[in-house]
Amino acid sequence: MKVTRDMVDKDLRGIYAAGRMLAAFFHTRRLSPLVLRFIGRASLGINTKGLVCQQLYVPSRNGGAPIRVRLYRPTAAVGPLPVMLYLHGGGYFHGVPEHFGSIIRDFIKTVPCIILAPDYRKADRAPYPAAFNDCYDTLLWMRDNAVSIGGRGDRFIVSGHSAGGGLAAAVSLKATDTGDAKLAFQMPIYPMIDDRQNSASAAGNNAPVWDAKANRLAWSRYLDGVRNVTPYAAPARCTDYTRLPPTITYVGSIEPFRDETKAYVENLRRANVPVEFEIFDGAFHGFDMMVPNAPISKRANRFLLENFRKFTRRYFP
Repeated sequence: MKVTRDMVDKDLRGIYAAGRMLAAFFHTRRLSPLVLRFIGRASLGINTKGLVCQQLYVPSRNGGAPIRVRLYRPTAAVGPLPVMLYLHGGGYFHGVPEHFGSIIRDFIKTVPCIILAPDYRKADRAPYPAAFNDCYDTLLWMRDNAVSIGGRGDRFIVSGHSAGGGLAAAVSLKATDTGDAKLAFQMPIYPMIDDRQNSASAAGNNAPVWDAKANRLAWSRYLDGVRNVTPYAAPARCTDYTRLPPTITYVGSIEPFRDETKAYVENLRRANVPVEFEIFDGAFHGFDMMVPNAPISKRANRFLLENFRKFTRRYFP
């Protein structure tokens, strides 16, 4: 899909050129991980204003190093509270939980809850299944320790943006396949879930921020050495959606992940899974974070948080 400036929502066009430059930055296999790793290190330990923030280390069940996890909670709330696993974005090869503090704060402000966000291993150093294992191990730790941190242990929320949305979908799939943890609902936002990249929106996409070339390189990093791509590696390969939990998601109309997100939602609906879904016309990948004060970004944020409140009331009896 070829994207022109005229296709972009008028309130997002101001960063069109900068967004294209950012996408080009992700095309560099060696330089971008080094720069992004430096940016990530500079953010480690930064707290989010208005929240109680802690750091803990969760044991790996798969031979990895202990997993650094950021724990966020409201400053004052009566428990036990719902517990959410939040998985940050970054194309599977960069980012840290601290970069997503404003999103985490919005969730907790909307519904008092406890959020655990793991700093999972990145694909430039440890390809699949390292990141997936770290996220799943954090979910299992949540299950076993929810009550001790002031949360509810009967069911959980799994959420994430972009690659974090892909990990959220994969974690939800395994949790429901195995019955390891009961999920109330999931929120994989514009998720990165299809390694085949053959949909109309993914093929040849040249949109700002994240385009076809960046997408291809990121998947090659994440699946480096993987011969058999399973649904836990790329959730769009799932064939049975019947056990998946209720879902909230949205996507932009001109980004590479549009069609794979639509297909994922259609499969959920065919399996009679409750879904709240929206496509935001003229929006590129990560538009809500890149231009948070644009009217379209505010609409997307309102859609997410209103449905988050609704689903919490519905699925946490």
